[in-house]
Amino acid sequence: MSSIHVDLLGTETQFIDTGKYRSRVISVKNDKEPLFLLHGGGGHAETYARNMLRLAEFCQPIAIDFIWHGMSSRPVYSTSGPEASDHWLTQFTDQVLNLMDHFGFETAAIEGESLGGWIAYDMAITHPDRTSKVVLNTTWGMHLDPAYVHEGESDLDALRQVSVGALTNPTTDTLRKRLEWLMPLGGVTDELIDLRRALWTIPETRDALLTYYDYLFRPNIGEFYWQEDKISQISCPALVLWTDKNPIHGEDAADRLAQIIPGAKKHIMRGCAHWPQWERPEEHDRVVGAFMTGQL
Repeated sequence: MSSIHVDLLGTETQFIDTGKYRSRVISVKNDKEPLFLLHGGGGHAETYARNMLRLAEFCQPIAIDFIWHGMSSRPVYSTSGPEASDHWLTQFTDQVLNLMDHFGFETAAIEGESLGGWIAYDMAITHPDRTSKVVLNTTWGMHLDPAYVHEGESDLDALRQVSVGALTNPTTDTLRKRLEWLMPLGGVTDELIDLRRALWTIPETRDALLTYYDYLFRPNIGEFYWQEDKISQISCPALVLWTDKNPIHGEDAADRLAQIIPGAKKHIMRGCAHWPQWERPEEHDRVVGAFMTGQL
């Protein structure tokens, strides 16, 4: 198995300071359609380290550290409520739009995993004029009809415990437990643990992430979830990319999303949990590449 360093040979890492946000960006520059790769909560651009070069055969892959994550900037969290257009989750979306403007992209495709999927919904629903395609990778942040979809509340409790535990006490054991929540079937490497430790022990990042998890697990977080009536408004080409072992939302969520999003494609990755792009990178890239080029 290659290292993250080897996987990223041929990519470019930059710090883009637009004056509004400072974003760490890993990309492969070419003249193909841009695809922003958005990681999950607590993550970082290397979430997609194993995918960049293969995806570059089909698109221009751009992986970022979200604000409050990794080595990107840590703006003040918005205190606006869920009905406001500038609540804290839309700050992630604003970062993506800000980067698109910086690069001169009128439109871009968006792949979002977990939290990144929450933002992918926002891009496709609220900013359809800027979103050419959307890949919904084991997404979070949606409320689906319970007549069709079961939600695992115990998975959320476990996520809260292992996340805060690893941030406040970042040992090899606590970080491994946090990463194994993503990949209980295997895939957590010593190198990935070391990378997560390096990023999570940056004092400003640690404090920003503790605030992130405080916001994420507040009693009113469900008020920020996307509802089916909004999700069904997605009009750009959409791929629902799911796994058979995804925590919180199982395959029934993928079935429901594919049912309510007009024309959506669906692919289930077997033997994967919550990081399919890392767990089965070749399959992920083949499917996403086919989707990006209209072959799926």
